[in-house]
Amino acid sequence: MATGPWFYCLKHHTVEGRDGCAERHRLGPYETPQDAERALSSVAEREKQITAEDRAWEGD
Repeated sequence: MATGPWFYCLKHHTVEGRDGCAERHRLGPYETPQDAERALSSVAEREKQITAEDRAWEGD
């Protein structure tokens, strides 16, 4: 079985190992392939949290 780190390729919408696409096309690294599969949802969750924190900081 291949070992990590693992990345989510934005170009191919797949999980890749270290020797995948260029870094500009991927998110990561992640510890497991399952974490890499959830890359887009985890980015969306973090963005939602950061936006809420920014609004609270600005007093909205």
